[in-house]
Amino acid sequence: MCGIAGVLGPAERTSQVIGPMLEVIRHRGPDDSGSYVGSDFAFGMTRLSIIDIAGGHQPMWSLDGTVGIVFNGEIYNYRELDAELADAGLPPRSSSDTDTILRLYEHMGRDDLPGMLRRLRGMFGLCIYDASLQQLVLARDPFGIKPLYVRLEDGSQGSRVAAFGSEIKSLLVDPQAVPQVDMDAVVNYLSFQFNPLPQTFFRGIRRLEPGHYAVVPLANPSFQPARYWRYEFAPAVDNESLLVDEVRGVLEDSVEHHLIADVPVGAFLSGGVDSAITVTLVQEQRKAMGLEPVKTFTVGFDAVSEHAEAREVADVLGTDHHEIHVDLSDYLRALPDIAWYFDEPVADPSAVSLYFVARAAREHVTVVLSGEGADELFGGYRIYREPIDLDRVRRLPAPLRRLAGRLGRSTRSFPGRNYLRRATTPFADRYIGNAYIFRPEEVRRLLRDPGHATHVRPADVLAAEYPGFDSLPESRRMQLVDMNFWLRGDILAKADRMTMAHSLELRVPYLDPEVAAVSARIPDDLKYREGTTKWLLRRAFRGRIPESTERRAKLGFPTPFRHWLAQDPDAVLAPIRRSAFLASIFDMDVVEGLARSHTEGETDASRRIFVLLMLALWHEAFFDGPPGLRPSERAGT
Repeated sequence: MCGIAGVLGPAERTSQVIGPMLEVIRHRGPDDSGSYVGSDFAFGMTRLSIIDIAGGHQPMWSLDGTVGIVFNGEIYNYRELDAELADAGLPPRSSSDTDTILRLYEHMGRDDLPGMLRRLRGMFGLCIYDASLQQLVLARDPFGIKPLYVRLEDGSQGSRVAAFGSEIKSLLVDPQAVPQVDMDAVVNYLSFQFNPLPQTFFRGIRRLEPGHYAVVPLANPSFQPARYWRYEFAPAVDNESLLVDEVRGVLEDSVEHHLIADVPVGAFLSGGVDSAITVTLVQEQRKAMGLEPVKTFTVGFDAVSEHAEAREVADVLGTDHHEIHVDLSDYLRALPDIAWYFDEPVADPSAVSLYFVARAAREHVTVVLSGEGADELFGGYRIYREPIDLDRVRRLPAPLRRLAGRLGRSTRSFPGRNYLRRATTPFADRYIGNAYIFRPEEVRRLLRDPGHATHVRPADVLAAEYPGFDSLPESRRMQLVDMNFWLRGDILAKADRMTMAHSLELRVPYLDPEVAAVSARIPDDLKYREGTTKWLLRRAFRGRIPESTERRAKLGFPTPFRHWLAQDPDAVLAPIRRSAFLASIFDMDVVEGLARSHTEGETDASRRIFVLLMLALWHEAFFDGPPGLRPSERAGT
């Protein structure tokens, strides 16, 4: 696991810039670092040593010195690939998966780059330098587990790649990078609680999307990303027992591959079914190898905690369990640094929980496994069942449907009005993902300049990219929305940033191409059954996890932020009230009204206030001080 960075330009400039770019992301890789400065670009890495601790130094070069690579991530099938490449006359030169990628590129990457990238079973953000073709190859893993950003500048031939890196802050330490706020990102963030756009909160900085690569010619470094992988539903298999066996087998195989490491490995345990399955498989495999029980970690608060649920699983499995407790003062003290680690605002309160549990886990292990992705692949959110309920209205005769629509849009409040409104609202307007914080009319009231109050509609984006998207059942459309927006922008962003803040590698065995291929064949009636979600996944591990855990609703490290907001509103609201940036773009009377309605118990505005809080702290982190320093470091400067 590493952080990577690169900058294009003459050596006299890049040689001065690459060092600071790597230093600011040293938390991603404190064990080693390396760089290369060429005549027209420089790149390098900071390394967290996981596999081949002694021999995995980067940049790594081909035997003839014409191909070099910097790589952030892990390739779990590298041993299988090594065997194939050895048969092809390219034997391994070390036990590093970085060497595997390098030789795979030599073997097939020049002729079939998309095919080569599809062979990699793992998580990655990488840059390959091919001296013979005078080009860079940037690539990101299929799900977007690992990040990769590019800074673009306009030239005579359009946008040109100026720099790239694992984190935005690495790009901002370049003196030529002047940070400017992208208001489109801000407006979309207000509704999604994360930025769903390809462009970031910083003008001129874009993310390389998951499952994409970009070939960047050094003579004309244009940025033209192309897709090499995407999740697609396959024809459903109407055979429950066969699918149960496949789900069980593929997850056992995925966890086995995700345990490959030369350092201690643990697991997060939230008390829900996803992490329980992961920990069960880890513990079974460790026991079979005669190893000590796996170390598991959970976090809790006074007002809300999963300690009891997680402890129940840990006791049954016999793990070495650790519980972390966080209070309000800890929470608020950490938020400014968390905003800095995120690069862009992500207003998921559970991210703070993950920050603290990752910090505690790093005292014991270097790698943790976690359950991210199970809900998106196996149908785990209760909202996915909503179309079944809404169909009762949709099957009504047209005159009654029109009446239901008028009633749903009525300003009068009555039981069932929201149900009628949702049943008669088009999918693209109704569903943008698992979070919908500020709706467009609320954004218009909030903004001083309401002219740009609309957000992107994920269903429209996917309809343009996925043939047949609009004809899919709504539950499947919901899954694709969440895989392509919520999973990437929120779930995986917090998973990467909150763990790497403490130099801890997080692995997600559900987000594996082999697992995805099985999940794509599960029919909806095996996902949603007996009043529950992820039915087939639960069924596959019945008897191997506690029965109460199998039936438990989704948990996921909840936080008591709404209670704290009511308990000490002045402490929570202080960054919002002192933010000149927020005052310049928002009507602060509307903001104060939100806070007042929450503290007086009229409504639960905690999620909306948290969105504003993280926006204020993000702006402070990157515009009120040097972006290369954490806010907590600045106090002493």
